[in-house]
Amino acid sequence: MKNSAGVDDLYFFIRLILPLVTALFAGCAHEPKISPVRPAHSQLPPVINYALSLQGVPYRYGKSSPQEGFDCSGFIKHVYERQGIALPRTTREMARALPPISIHDLSSGDLVFFNTNGRPFSHVGLYISDNNFIHAPSQRTGKVLVSSLNNQYWRQHLIGARRPAQWR
Repeated sequence: MKNSAGVDDLYFFIRLILPLVTALFAGCAHEPKISPVRPAHSQLPPVINYALSLQGVPYRYGKSSPQEGFDCSGFIKHVYERQGIALPRTTREMARALPPISIHDLSSGDLVFFNTNGRPFSHVGLYISDNNFIHAPSQRTGKVLVSSLNNQYWRQHLIGARRPAQWR
């Protein structure tokens, strides 16, 4: 009898559950295909997407590689070199070499400059969009990160912007 009960349970399961599973899969086969949702940054230029991939790399004064770390200008130089665009090594040299633009006309890929230690052009970041920029701020923060130009500190220390001519 035991054997017969097991067979009956199996038969019941197959008769009840199998049609439900079949209907479920058949229903899915007729649904329209939905395109995958892409993150907002997929619309950003490659230079920005590459820069964003470096978030968390350690800050290291005088360095300019993901393996050793970055200071602010080393980070910018590295990111643009990866796109085939040569920039000067220091923040001050970048500011001198690149054409200025209005900070009210920023677009993705522009460089934003700051006076962070009493000297003009002592810090640089890469503008992303929506008042955000990515940079290697300092030994204190310790890593490459995204900050907002709406932050009081960065807003007060922002002194200019530049657009790499080769970028456009």
